[in-house]
This record gives sequence, C-alpha cells and structure tokens, in this order.
Amino acid sequence: MDSKNNAKGSDVIYEVAPNILLLRLQNTTLEPIQFEYPIDETFIQFHFCLRGQLDFGFNNGQYSLNIQEDKSLLLYNPNQKLPVNLNLKSESAAVSAFISLKKLHELFSASTHYIDFLTGDNRDKKYYSEDQISASMAVVLSQMLNFNLNPSVEKIYLKAKVYELLGLYFNTPEEGDVEQCPFLIDEDNVRRIKMAKEIAIQQMSNPPSLKALADEVGLSLKKLKEGFKEIYGDTVYSYILNHKMEYARKLLERGNKNVNEIGLTIGYSTASHFIAAFKKKYGTTPKKYLQG
Repeated sequence: MDSKNNAKGSDVIYEVAPNILLLRLQNTTLEPIQFEYPIDETFIQFHFCLRGQLDFGFNNGQYSLNIQEDKSLLLYNPNQKLPVNLNLKSESAAVSAFISLKKLHELFSASTHYIDFLTGDNRDKKYYSEDQISASMAVVLSQMLNFNLNPSVEKIYLKAKVYELLGLYFNTPEEGDVEQCPFLIDEDNVRRIKMAKEIAIQQMSNPPSLKALADEVGLSLKKLKEGFKEIYGDTVYSYILNHKMEYARKLLERGNKNVNEIGLTIGYSTASHFIAAFKKKYGTTPKKYLQG
C-alpha cells in the first residue's frame, strides 16, 4: 500500500507485525499537511493527537472529525472502507495504529467480555469512540514519536510499544492507570515535563540552563532530567539540538532565508558553526542538501 503526503512534515509508517501498522506524524511547519493511506475495512483504527489538532476526513473530504490535543479516536466499520485521510494542523503531532480485528481478538481472546466491539453481538458492527489520552498513554505515545534508537531495533521496540499502548487503552478502570515509572503516574508531573519541552523549543536560539528550566516548571533538576528522558527518549539539550536542526532544514526548504540568516535564527553566531552542526546532523552541508 502506498501513502501520500503532500507537505513538508515528517511521517513514518511501519509494519511492526503482521496485521499491525503504525503511523508517526509530526508537522513542524506553519502550514497544515495532508496524509493519505489506503486502509481496508478489516482494520481497527486508533488515532492519538499528542499536540495541536488533526482532522480525519471521510467520503473524499465531504465530512470530517476533529481530534483535539490529548484526545484519541477509535474507528471501525466492517462494512465500509475508511481510508486514512488526515489533515495535521501546524505544529501538531500524532500517532495512529491500525490493527486487524482478527489480530486484536487474538491479543485479547481471554478478555473480550469488557471490550464492546469484540463481543459476539457487536463483532460485525461499526464502532466509534472518542476518549481522553491518559498520562501513562501520553508517555508511551511520546516515546513512540521521539525515540532515538539504532534502526536495527526500531521494529521490535515499536511492536512492544504498540502492545503496551493497547494494554493501557483497554485497561479497566478498576485496575487503575499504572505506569512503569512511578514519577510519571502523576498527571501534573507529565504536564510539567511537557511545559519544559515547550519552553525549551520556544527559546531554542538561547535555551535556558537546566536549573532555570527546572525552576520555571516547578521540578527538581533530577526529576526534570529523568522525566524528560522517560517521555521524549532524549536529554533536554539533545532534543533541542535535533529540533533546531529540523527547523533549520524546514527554513532551507522554504527558501526565504540564506544560510547565515538561518544560523542566526536558531542561535548560531557564525555561519560556519551552523554549517558544521548541520553537517554533523545530516551528513551534508546546507548548500549540498538543497542541491539534491
């Protein structure tokens, strides 16, 4: 199956296991992006909006569902194809998982009594559900979106994360919302880490010290470091550097700033320092990157 993405945001779709697909979408541009993918009616669709918002389009764009930040959407219709048609707004990020009903039934064969659309009466009926993303789910989703691993282990890592996400999604209320890292059980701690990330990005050209950042969001330095690494899979400064380079790449593609101006925009005092950092990240100079 071929995907279509007609904008400059980054997207990756993985087949993490037979009958399980994973889509990671990030839009760091100022314009919305459109992503299309031909999923058939045998798949259940889970869409999670981590940042910003996205629209899921139906019937060639005649009707759409809006998914707000920290919300999820589950879709299943065994009688009609629901090809993926996502409109990702500016500065938004999302994760989607596509799992065949047969595969999901295998995974939850002993527990289908509390999953509505897996019960006998509902198995062949369409199903739709909008829910809030829990704190523990937000952690897993951020890890899926921001991991920094050797490509040789990406697939097995993402497969494990999809299974973990499904377990949390269908977790019964009686069992509580359990997360492997005790610090991140607290919704407020997760909110503070996310706030720290937003502040770091907003001030990427002259980022605050870790101590200043921790003080601003009301966390200890130790908790900021540990929590940030747990959620985003990277240190604060490494995350900022990757974001700066990605932003610089987008500015290059946009073509309305020269190399020196872009370097200054993201905090480099000289063009040579920016060029060296860009080459270290992408393996080529900004000029050569634009050439091909």
